[in-house]
Amino acid sequence: MQLSASESEVRRPGVIRRLAADTGYALTALPIVIVSFSLVLTGVVAGVSLAWMVLGLPVLAATAFAARGFAHLERVRLRSMLGREAPTPEYLTSRPGDGWLRRVTASLRDPQSWLDIAWSLLAFATGLFAGVLAISWWAVVLNGATYWFWQQWLPDGPDQQGLAELIGLGDSRAAEIWLNTAFGVVALLLAPLVMRLAALVHASLADVMLSSRASLQAEVRRATGGRDAAREGEAASLRRLERDIHDGPQQRMVRLAMDLGRARQQIENDPALARETLDVAYGHAREAIDELRALSRGIAPPLLVDRGLGPALEELVARHDETVTLRLEADTLHGLAPHVETCLYFVVAEAMTNVAKHASAFRVEVAVGVADGRAVAQVSDDGVGGAHPGKGTGLAGLEQRVQGLGGTLTVTSPMNGPTVVRAEVPTAG
Repeated sequence: MQLSASESEVRRPGVIRRLAADTGYALTALPIVIVSFSLVLTGVVAGVSLAWMVLGLPVLAATAFAARGFAHLERVRLRSMLGREAPTPEYLTSRPGDGWLRRVTASLRDPQSWLDIAWSLLAFATGLFAGVLAISWWAVVLNGATYWFWQQWLPDGPDQQGLAELIGLGDSRAAEIWLNTAFGVVALLLAPLVMRLAALVHASLADVMLSSRASLQAEVRRATGGRDAAREGEAASLRRLERDIHDGPQQRMVRLAMDLGRARQQIENDPALARETLDVAYGHAREAIDELRALSRGIAPPLLVDRGLGPALEELVARHDETVTLRLEADTLHGLAPHVETCLYFVVAEAMTNVAKHASAFRVEVAVGVADGRAVAQVSDDGVGGAHPGKGTGLAGLEQRVQGLGGTLTVTSPMNGPTVVRAEVPTAG
């Protein structure tokens, strides 16, 4: 079993398809940037000129919305024509109860709106470069492909000198035809690289100015979500531990204290009855110890703290009755942060507990290692399947714990099995 997730091979577009996409992107950029530059520049100049009047704000707001529309169009072009992700950032919107001034200026208070405006102005240069380069280059290719046909209508007087004659290849029409054809062939062979350059020059500016904030916003959301998930998971674990202690060991310890008190009163008058009471108290003490041992599974064991993840997992696997195969990549596990080791340990412990309780499995396989900068723990079994985080607090709590570290937990468990629980946690951060 491989620790790295199996991914389908990404099929890249062929040369001709890429050439067509780059050419279409570069050619269509020219009219779009001309229109966007004209509208946005006019709006900005008019809005700034009227800034001393109240009318200037609506003009600037309308200009920001126009720039936003061109930005949306460019993101669509990046995704559909160049295959880029080009995520759309979240724009600032007015809140219920805001006055008319805050509603009008909501777009002007959004940094992304000003990036859209700046892109509409700066993209004129990159779009003009991409469009003109594409038109000029394909003109050279078309000229070389068709020169043999239309050259017969060119004047050929004694004072007319073609390029072939100027560079010493002769003054015949055949020399001119071969020279122009050679230019066309070379331009056609270089067209994929040139069109890629034209598309990248324009797309790179759009990618940075129109989608970089979306990536930052997504990173902030992941960090915030991970922090909230960690807090919720920790709070839920504490509440569950408090409830379990109250309902289990605490009640038995109270009963144990009562039995010991009764035995102390009975020991002088009725030693036999006191002995029976002590036997009952001893049973309660054993049960309390067993319950405390079970509860301690939710706390990192001393072996994990003292000797690390490998020995702790080996001891964990040895306690289970099922046929368990443990695969540890010991070299890659060395030096993991304590919180990462604790997370992986509890993923394996909870998954194996679920196997023992619900799976009716004969074989279990545990694989733990590091791949591509992420610590991976995977538990597979051949049981009855049907596991899901929504069916109980165990897997749901694990999901919160893993998300709190910026990782992911996936559970694949169709009915009739097999079940695969896989956790991936970043090793850094």
